[in-house]
Amino acid sequence: MLITNHVLSGALVGAVSPGPASAFALGVVSHAVLDSVPHWGDESIFLPVAVVDGLVGLATLGAVARAAGPEPRARVVAGMLGACLPDADKPSNLFFGRSPFPSAVDLWHQQIQRESPRRLPQEFVVALAGALLVRRALSSGVSRRG
Repeated sequence: MLITNHVLSGALVGAVSPGPASAFALGVVSHAVLDSVPHWGDESIFLPVAVVDGLVGLATLGAVARAAGPEPRARVVAGMLGACLPDADKPSNLFFGRSPFPSAVDLWHQQIQRESPRRLPQEFVVALAGALLVRRALSSGVSRRG
């Protein structure tokens, strides 16, 4: 799954969570759920796509954090960070030659993947739907707590 889609799912989780800690934890869970759904993956072109997606994901995180407003911002950012955390193994492996996670966690993360090189268009549809849902959640007051 593209990291941008994890960012967007984490934003949704954060918008409806009661606090930052639960948003972070549920963001991690959302990562596992998305990775277990059939999605794009192609080792032959992974790195060029990952660089662009990483930059888009970072920009999306910043834009959503700003759009969230002061009240839900901590929850939304925590959800996004939790949703992205499990993929910290990829840049860590690239730059440092090892994952920051125990090998059992990395093995589990690899085993839940349902990847195919034919699913890249699906990733863009998921991103568009996620962006629209996040926009709606933040503008409609779904994320407001009374």
